[in-house]
Amino acid sequence: MSNSLALAPAPPSEAAEAVRVEVREFLAAELAAGSFSTHVDTWLSGVDPAFSRKLGERGWLGMTWPRRYGGHERSAMERYAVTEELLAAGAPVAAHWIADRQSGPNLLRYGTEEQRQSILPRIAAGECYFVIGMSEPDSGSDLASIRTRAVRNGSGDWVVDGAKVWTSNAHASHYAITLVRTAPSDPADRHAGMSQLLVDLSLPGITVNPIRILDGGHHFNEVVFDDVVVPGDMLLGVEGAGWHQVTAELAFERSGPERFLSTYPLVAEFARRLAASPDPAGLVTLGRLSARLLALRQLSLRIAAALDRGELPDVPAALVKDVGTTFEGDVIDEIRRVVDGTPSLDSPDPLGRAMAEAQLHAPGYTLRGGTNEILRGIVARGLGLR
Repeated sequence: MSNSLALAPAPPSEAAEAVRVEVREFLAAELAAGSFSTHVDTWLSGVDPAFSRKLGERGWLGMTWPRRYGGHERSAMERYAVTEELLAAGAPVAAHWIADRQSGPNLLRYGTEEQRQSILPRIAAGECYFVIGMSEPDSGSDLASIRTRAVRNGSGDWVVDGAKVWTSNAHASHYAITLVRTAPSDPADRHAGMSQLLVDLSLPGITVNPIRILDGGHHFNEVVFDDVVVPGDMLLGVEGAGWHQVTAELAFERSGPERFLSTYPLVAEFARRLAASPDPAGLVTLGRLSARLLALRQLSLRIAAALDRGELPDVPAALVKDVGTTFEGDVIDEIRRVVDGTPSLDSPDPLGRAMAEAQLHAPGYTLRGGTNEILRGIVARGLGLR
């Protein structure tokens, strides 16, 4: 892992720009055909399995993975170009997002050959979806305090009891990589005794309870495990190494462009408004937001390049998530200051609708993936400041 913020620059990539053009053409055609409409925050709220399968057919999922697992052995920069264009268009990518972003790489790093052969090709095809089973009702970002436990039964299988919360799209997914206690908590080392299990969400004893957000939408859930029997061969990685594995996984979760592009469709709509009717205050706001966006993108690109080299830049990833999600909230506030009109989901004005969507989703930006307070602690410790 890296405790430095001085990452090497991302190398220029002609292949990435070529695939970017392909994705833009595809998205323009899909929009023209009416197969989707642009919305804010669609990497969590836009579940569309048919759209995910279209991306899989074009080779835009599992892009960096080995071909023997259904991947395409393309670069991290090419994958970045694809994800960036999908986010900028507000496309409905939530079904496959977690599986492609972090569950697949987690399986590549820690999974057994049987697990990889069984699951990875389906993810790359856009047909198998994952959720993150980390946070709990009484632990939140303090993962060391989790209480969901798994014990071996007489057959060597795992019996899981407990609950996970904020499990986005568990109601529409197939598996959860679930962090559990497989040994009692040790006061001397709160991170010991944790393991990760690949849990099939169709197993008996699993209940998925919806948690609706402010606009009435449903992507968050509570997942309750009541004596759920998970096959013994569904342990991911090494028993007791769950904390190390989760830390590595979070570098994928926290550093991508979704951490600062959730509200990009609002920025784009704002820019279109200014192009049609410029005003000095609006142009200053757009310039300020654009400068911050470009800086965030450069840091995120450098992390993508580091991951491509096999590094685990956990500290820079935490910084991207902290600064990026703060930016997403600031986008809403800054645009509202210079735009007349009331945000409303029913507004005939696309800018008014985008502002309403962004505002209603805003409470989650700085919570999901670890609260900003937790992330700042990670950065401070990584730089030796505490």
